[in-house]
Order: sequence, then structure tokens, then C-alpha cells
Amino acid sequence: MKRIKLIASGGTISGKGVNQLDLKDYRTGYYTGEDLLQQVPEILDLSQVDVFQLANMSSTKMESSDWIQLKRLVDELLYQKDYDGIVITHGTNTLEETAYFLHLTVKSEKPVVLVGAQRPFTAIGSDALNNLWTSVKVAVDEQSYEKGVLVVANNEIHSAREVSKTDTYSLDTFQSGRIGALGYVNPDHIVQYDRYPTRKHTFQSKFNDSRLDNLPEVAIVYSHAGVSGDIINLIVTSEKYSGIVLAGTGAGRCSPKEEESLKKASQKGMVVVRSSRCFEGRVVPIESFDAFPFITADNLSPQKARILLMLALTLTDDLSEIQAMFHAY
Repeated sequence: MKRIKLIASGGTISGKGVNQLDLKDYRTGYYTGEDLLQQVPEILDLSQVDVFQLANMSSTKMESSDWIQLKRLVDELLYQKDYDGIVITHGTNTLEETAYFLHLTVKSEKPVVLVGAQRPFTAIGSDALNNLWTSVKVAVDEQSYEKGVLVVANNEIHSAREVSKTDTYSLDTFQSGRIGALGYVNPDHIVQYDRYPTRKHTFQSKFNDSRLDNLPEVAIVYSHAGVSGDIINLIVTSEKYSGIVLAGTGAGRCSPKEEESLKKASQKGMVVVRSSRCFEGRVVPIESFDAFPFITADNLSPQKARILLMLALTLTDDLSEIQAMFHAY
């Protein structure tokens, strides 16, 4: 029987409401990983599961230092402790960001699965226990090897690169857009994969050997009609940031005032990445930006473009190399 390590970090999946109808004011991080595991004894038919309680907090409190700590723990468990896979319970608000960071930095072919819930453990119709069971089911399945970090929710299996939280409260919040889920856990408990991740990740990644004592600061700026460049100017003058990701309109565009401020940021040595606030589509080079040394984010969301830029800046400040990373990862 395979050995799975369950790393519990909190989130709605561990939440307790004032009653069964409490879907919004519940207390996050009330139940431990052991508490959850005891409520689904069927999991132990799938695997030996050991629990490590890393934290018990809302994922809104997650910081890059927590990502680094988690990456080191996962590496240790998979290599030194020889676990066959990892399941991480996590709040849904920033789950996709933690998942993508691990997708780029964990050096292993073994399954790493992140799971959360949209309804607290105590609520009517909670998805907590089903999501937990299916995540372990995916982690022990042989097909899950070499697929990078996975997000499992609502009986769907998603790649960490494409998946995003798309709804504030709905159970089917995690979606991968037109690209679609990697696979599903079916009612007969069969794990079915329909596609494979094509971008580099985990054991293929050049970031899995990098020294991650800390990460450079990168800010995200959200563009909209009539916006000035004031926020960008403040970011530049603070001298705390190494890069800026523009969550641009449409195909990664911005206002003339933002454009001028981003140009000044580049002249100060900051790396600027153009992404889009749209949920679908690639951001590609366009003639109107040819005069500016801006990176294009491909189809990464602004929050994931930020993570890739942070990691890229630990290795290089060469813009052509960073752009190549955005195409590869």
C-alpha cells in the first residue's frame, strides 16, 4: 500500500460554522488534518496516510516565505522520507498560486495534489470530505505521476498552471478555461485523464534547484479606463520591487499614462510583464509596444505571471531569457 503525506494548512475545508447553514461567516482553521481524516475512514482503504499540520489559517495570509517552507517540506517528504505522494489541504482563495509555485519548484515526478473546499466542513452540502477523498484517490493513482502539481476539486483534476478560482462561493469554482481539466474522478471511482500538461514543470523545471531563501518583490497593477500612472510611480519610488506585472485590458494594453510610467519603471531596471485581466487568451508582442522592453505573459493570469517572474529573477535579469521562460513554463 502506498504512503501519502497529508499536509494540512487550513482554509475553508477546515472551517466550522455557527450552524449548518453558515456558508460565509464560519471560522477558518478550526479542524485539523487528523479531524478531517477521521471523518473519511474510506481513505485508509486507498493508502497509508500520515498527517502533518503545517498551519491552520486562511489562505489570504499565505506569503512567499510560506511557499518556500512548503516546497522544502514537500521535497524532504518525497526524497528523504520516500513518500509516494503528497496531498495538501489549502484555502481556495490563493490555492492556485501556491499550486503554481510548487508546480515550478518541486523536484519530483511523484504526485503532489492541492485540495480545498468552498463550503466549511460543518455546512449542509459541504464539499470538504468528497474533495479530500478524491484528492487522495488521485495521489495514489499511477497515472498521476509526471503530471506536475495537481488541483483536485468537484471530482475534477486540473493542472496547477491553468486552473483558477472563478466563483466566490460555487462548488465548481476551479476551472481551466477552454484548455479544460486534465481529467476526472468518475462515480465508479476510476481516475481518468484526458490530456497531459505540455509546459515544463516540477522535475523538468530549472527552478527546482534554485536557492530559494527569499523571492524578489513583484507588484501587480490592474488597468482600467481612465487610470493614471500614479500607482506605478509609487511602486517605482518605493524601491522595494524588482518587477511589475500589468493586468492589462484586452490583449495586455494600458492607458497612455500607465504606459509612460511603465516605461520609466523599465528605465529604472524593473522588469515589466504585460498580462491580461481577461480570463482567456494569450498576450503576445504587438507593434505599439515594440519600443518598450516589456515581457509578454502568454496565457498566464496576472497572479501566476507574478510567480514566474519572481522565480525568473532569482536566476537572471536578462529580458530575452525571462521571455523564453514565459514561453516554456
